[in-house]
Amino acid sequence: RGASRAGGHGGGIGATTMNDISAIRPEILEPACEWAAPDVADPSAWTELFSQAEVDELEAAVAHAFSVSEDFLAIGKAEFPLPTLGPRLKEIERELIDGRGFVRLRGLPRERWTNDQMSMAYWGIGAHLGKPWPQNAKGHLLGDVTDHGKPVGDPTSRGNEIGLVGLDFHCDGSDLVGLMCLQTGVSGGLSAVCNSVALHNRLVRERPDLAAELYKPQPFDYRGEQAPGKPGWYLMPVFSRQGGRVFIRLIRPYILASQRHADAPRLTEKAIEALAWMQDQAEGGDYSVIMDLQPGDMQFINNYHVLHGRTAYEDDRAAGKIRHLKRLWLETEVLADRPKQFVNRMGTHWAKKLTISRMDA
Repeated sequence: RGASRAGGHGGGIGATTMNDISAIRPEILEPACEWAAPDVADPSAWTELFSQAEVDELEAAVAHAFSVSEDFLAIGKAEFPLPTLGPRLKEIERELIDGRGFVRLRGLPRERWTNDQMSMAYWGIGAHLGKPWPQNAKGHLLGDVTDHGKPVGDPTSRGNEIGLVGLDFHCDGSDLVGLMCLQTGVSGGLSAVCNSVALHNRLVRERPDLAAELYKPQPFDYRGEQAPGKPGWYLMPVFSRQGGRVFIRLIRPYILASQRHADAPRLTEKAIEALAWMQDQAEGGDYSVIMDLQPGDMQFINNYHVLHGRTAYEDDRAAGKIRHLKRLWLETEVLADRPKQFVNRMGTHWAKKLTISRMDA
């Protein structure tokens, strides 16, 4: 999947010590959610096609939403009625949490819908899958994934802002992560997903000592988006469990970048070895699948069970071929119980001013 890679998109959650986690004995969790590459080799197994009737229903819902308000923040599930498609989306939401953990939605008429119509359709579908969370210190509830002109080496750069290079497998900062493709570049930019439940359980079986290390809090770099006067890093375990479920937050580049802060805890040799093991297994291809997101396609993943990344890509600005996706971070209604570090972050500094990002790629 290419050697040129950068860090991921993840967001910071308030620093915590969580000393009680250090005593956890790792165990196999949610084996029913494990899958390997051969299990998902057939794209039809994870691609949901909209029927013409559902496209018509979405088009009517988009028109209705805009008649209510042009402000996306004023549009929720009630303002985006989907009497037929809505129940199907709830089934997909349940599959995301309790099953395979990822899906591609396909069938929107990108060739005749404007960017605003596409974005409203995506926002409305997202409203039926969960509640939006802010993705950065700007309070973006609907974000842009495209080349923002930030270099890979910028210590404040985030994955959605970095263009052209591939991104390592990683997590974002919510229950569900959604992407919608508005436009592809010239080549590359394929999306990749990897089953982190299988990685967790294999590590527990083969190296329980390394798994135990990742249940301990690890330092993550805030990428310059911490609250004023707060440290530039926060603590969070890579592995957590609650109610028999596994919750995974893995952004290896951000963990390694935390070491640029003199006051951040130093990574142990075991933590470094465990992170390298996870990286090697994720990139090895045994537990991953690559998908091509075409204009109009949407991808939703369970952020705790599925890592995501992308291959390197090429844009041609002169020709108007610029890779551009919209992003949602969603809080699902299916998960009633979460570890405290994954509870709703609407009370944090990221939520002081909620906005919609509107970039023209």
